[in-house]
Amino acid sequence: MSSFNQAVIEEFRANAGRVGGPFEGSELILLTTTGAKSGKPHTVPLGFVREGGDGTGAGDGGPLLVVASAGGADRHPAWFHNLLARPLVQVETGTGEYEAVAVPAEGARRDALFARVVAEEPGYGEYQERTRRVIPVVALQRTHEVPAGEGGIAGKLLEVHGWLRAQLALVREQARGSAPGSLGMQLRQHCLAFCHSLEFHHRSEDAGLFPYLEQQHPHMREFFRRIDAEHRVIARLQEELVHALDGAPGTGPGAGFSERVERLSRELEAHLDNEEAQLLPVLQALEG
Repeated sequence: MSSFNQAVIEEFRANAGRVGGPFEGSELILLTTTGAKSGKPHTVPLGFVREGGDGTGAGDGGPLLVVASAGGADRHPAWFHNLLARPLVQVETGTGEYEAVAVPAEGARRDALFARVVAEEPGYGEYQERTRRVIPVVALQRTHEVPAGEGGIAGKLLEVHGWLRAQLALVREQARGSAPGSLGMQLRQHCLAFCHSLEFHHRSEDAGLFPYLEQQHPHMREFFRRIDAEHRVIARLQEELVHALDGAPGTGPGAGFSERVERLSRELEAHLDNEEAQLLPVLQALEG
């Protein structure tokens, strides 16, 4: 990270999103992506425009739009490559922080959004004139938020499961509506965000929570063996989806993708229901 960006980030966080210098009077966000190669968090300050807003940036005018201009350079900025590989990002607004799925706009939609951005911030039009690459416009679509319920580990488990169910429902809806042989960026990014989050959740359970609970409750050993087997089946189905997304963004996995999503949905829903039925009473008792 450049020393300039670091100074802006520190000033942003110290002053509820307000910064001086060349950004005096401008609205910024901090966007944190996950390194495509390093896997480490990467934070950058960015200007933004609200999709569907009134031009003032006030109120909730829809997802925030950020532009991968890189000052008109001939290469996309690193943060854009990161979000193609890992679409789940963190957004800091100065007054709050939330999780979002980053979805680059495509085709005519990208052109319309870019024209809107340029109407509000003409400098982006100058950046486009400097390069032959089409400068991407990215919508930061806030993810489903699970209402706060019970606390502790049991509450966290329900929160994560609720998030996974909501994201999978969105992926299923998008997959059903996609044309045969085509895979829109919207579906690609949400599917990757769901798959990566599911993989992280199961790895965390396998490495931490489950060994601890089995030690506390040896009589549940057979249950955890069944859960491990379910994790392996789901991991295989998840990997098949990710491999289907490995082509160039905007290209399709062909026929059968929706059926793969449906099969994963059936396996995961049954798994989550079974896990909750067996684990929630145990977790609640531990915390009681």
